[in-house]
Amino acid sequence: MGPGGPLLLKCENLQLGGAFKIRGACNMAWRLPEAERKGGLLTYSSGNHGLAIARAAGMLGVPALVVMPTTAPRVKVDGVRALGAEVVFEGTTTLERKARAETEARRRAMTIVPPFDHEWIVAGQGTIGLEILEQCPAARRVYVQIGGGGMASGIAAAIKQSRPDVEVVGVEPAGAARMTASLAAGRPTTIVVSPGLADGLMAVRPGDITFRHVRAFVDRVVTVDDGAVADAVRWLFEECRLAAEPSGAITVAAAAAARRARPAECEDPEVAVISGGNVDADLFGRLIAGR
Repeated sequence: MGPGGPLLLKCENLQLGGAFKIRGACNMAWRLPEAERKGGLLTYSSGNHGLAIARAAGMLGVPALVVMPTTAPRVKVDGVRALGAEVVFEGTTTLERKARAETEARRRAMTIVPPFDHEWIVAGQGTIGLEILEQCPAARRVYVQIGGGGMASGIAAAIKQSRPDVEVVGVEPAGAARMTASLAAGRPTTIVVSPGLADGLMAVRPGDITFRHVRAFVDRVVTVDDGAVADAVRWLFEECRLAAEPSGAITVAAAAAARRARPAECEDPEVAVISGGNVDADLFGRLIAGR
């Protein structure tokens, strides 16, 4: 990992469902009125949020439908179906999935639980930030993934409103830097993404709520390329015996880059959120083997 103080890992890859998404999904599902829940829960997701909604719906005893991209990893598609949810495929972008979900919700009288742009989703993900402060009170910097921005929004809001001295660093794939573009433009911006390893971070546009939270509470946003992400997946396995999907490992890649560039600034304890571990076995094997 290079020079610097301890790098602590917040292992959401060990969470129920293999990712942090269960927090926001359950927070919203449980807060919905019974009349809105009984027709079933519907969402649009590249994978992990779909897994969370499928599990939440199973707990509540209601149907679930997940609109997934045609490029969704097989491990996530199979996982959603194994939990009893129906899967339909639509396009490759968040906007295409969202439009199909809205159509299906009207046709089937189901309630949409969005993947990131809702205050109850953000609040659920924010429990990660509260736990970091409780479990790692000496932490001075936290690295968190940014896709649509729900987790980064929640974590940053929880941390900065409790401990403004803790730096929060958002991390995006270089080929899908929608929050970087949006911050530069001063408004949520839709971009063209380049397909990459971090399939869970491929949203083409941040949410309106999440953009406002990131602008208010995240100190800075950095980007990481696929080569560094692959190295981080391999390092987590070899040094920590953790299976992390590329989207989950991207924060470790950002921390490693910062330690190489500015070692003197990384002496205090830092935290990297490992957001998920639902990685395709074939892909994981290739990454571990350095291919």
